[in-house]
Amino acid sequence: MTTTVLDVVIPVFNEQGTVGACVRRLHAHLVATFPYPFRITIADNASTDATWATAQALTTELPGVRALHLTEKGRGRALKQAWLSSDALVLAYMDVDLSTDLDALWPLVAPLMSGHSDVAIGSRLARGSRVVRGAQREVISRCYNLVLRVALRARFTDAQCGFKAIRGDVARELLPLVEDPTWFFDTELLILAERAQLRIHEVPVDWYDDPDSRVDVVSTARDDLRGVWRMRRTLSASSAPVAAIAEKMGRRMPGARVARQAASFAVIGVASTVFHLGLFALLRQGLASATLANALALLVATIANTSWNRHWTFGLRGREGAGRQQVQALVVFVISLALTTAGLGLLHSVAPRAPTWLETTAVAITTALSTAVKFVLMRTWIFASASTSTPAPPKPPSVQGGEIPTVVVKEEQHDRRVQLVDQG
Repeated sequence: MTTTVLDVVIPVFNEQGTVGACVRRLHAHLVATFPYPFRITIADNASTDATWATAQALTTELPGVRALHLTEKGRGRALKQAWLSSDALVLAYMDVDLSTDLDALWPLVAPLMSGHSDVAIGSRLARGSRVVRGAQREVISRCYNLVLRVALRARFTDAQCGFKAIRGDVARELLPLVEDPTWFFDTELLILAERAQLRIHEVPVDWYDDPDSRVDVVSTARDDLRGVWRMRRTLSASSAPVAAIAEKMGRRMPGARVARQAASFAVIGVASTVFHLGLFALLRQGLASATLANALALLVATIANTSWNRHWTFGLRGREGAGRQQVQALVVFVISLALTTAGLGLLHSVAPRAPTWLETTAVAITTALSTAVKFVLMRTWIFASASTSTPAPPKPPSVQGGEIPTVVVKEEQHDRRVQLVDQG
């Protein structure tokens, strides 16, 4: 059985006059330039004209063409369902008007086939692109992408170009998080991909505006701005879903890992310090020695701090290694005890009858000084394996019988020396 390498989805709504020419042109291009098994999927989202009948006719006319019918309208809904139902290794889509030059298809999918990138987009605003369109569309597009950079910290240049691709395994992780069923689908997908630290490859494209386009620019822009506001609130409330994807796909950047660990360590540090100081103040009421009260309180707080950081900061579960790590944490305890004892000794040399609140303040200051040392020791020694290990990056997509050959794109002709073997 041959594995489908590329599935190109064309979402359509009431396109009976254009879908035939579009699919035939795309099919001829793929037959001539793409040496691996491909599929074209016509995703009809609730057309009311003869689009669905035309799509069905194309499936019998052209090999490798399938048609998918949805009863509800929405380009995003059509893409999501078509991609999730596909078994292809690389998923792509393009608008039915074929405004983007098809010569950009190879550069779009090649980084995904090699495993270098996770998502690829055509960009009309990247350096090297050539665009022919009206002034109104140009201004609206640039303003919208500026809004994305300011409001959502987007780093890609063009969210709305109808020419994108995604690896199949990445799509199965990311698409369940995408909520918008209409034109904002593209933007939401890209923002989530960026927040999940996925690699987005941009391809400059030649793009020619379709003068017969029926997209309501003003209405679409208004809906997009609502989507931006929704995403801003959603991502501010919780980043856990995209963080989980980053970890699973092995795309979390080292700097992001350190920042996340530092933030978790800081929160736990505040909690354990409060616990330490409260326990010290409580023990001081029944013990004559402030040093002994501090030592006992610090020992209990260190054990709790180590357990919390093990679970929350460094993500270790189970009991394996827990005893050894607690013993190693005793070194941190000795350092912290030495600093806090020195602080109390200095205080008592200046004020022998210092009240409990002043002693507690001295302990708090010296505890803060030992925090940086504690974090470094936890990352580099106690929990070193959890700090330095990174999930293995996903392997490049493969087909039955071997990996997909490296894609070589030539200026005039594509290298066809390596062919896929039909296993069936």
